Amino acid sequence: MPGAVSVVAGTMVRMSDQQSTETEPTVFSRIVAREIPADIVFESDTLIAFRDIAPKAPVHLLVVPKTQAYRDVVELADGDPALMAEMVATASTLARDPAVFRDSDGREHTGGSFRLIFNTGESAGQTVFHVHAHVLGGPLQEGTLAH
Repeated sequence: MPGAVSVVAGTMVRMSDQQSTETEPTVFSRIVAREIPADIVFESDTLIAFRDIAPKAPVHLLVVPKTQAYRDVVELADGDPALMAEMVATASTLARDPAVFRDSDGREHTGGSFRLIFNTGESAGQTVFHVHAHVLGGPLQEGTLAH
């Protein structure tokens, strides 16, 4: 949605402004730098994971590389397959952690079952052009992710 506006923790960010450039940090880079607050559930030297502010499932986490060098998962797979594997492994670990994989009412959705989604390109729903994985858990109705 070109020109759409998203509110990230009280900060308005125009979606078209979130596209990665060499000079401007993405909204995710700003979260890594602690310029924008987030409900961070995991952090390592290379990755950060936090709760999505507009969840599409009872549990909706984002796993994001700290580098904004890759716009999407295709670039990441070509440029750093080890980092991509680390993202997948982190998603799996978080999905098994009862302290993390819980909904807003505190109900746990552990057991290792989850959906891992990488939107690639604007027409596929990618709004932040800094590669990231959506980790979804809990009861999901088919078709709900298309909205």
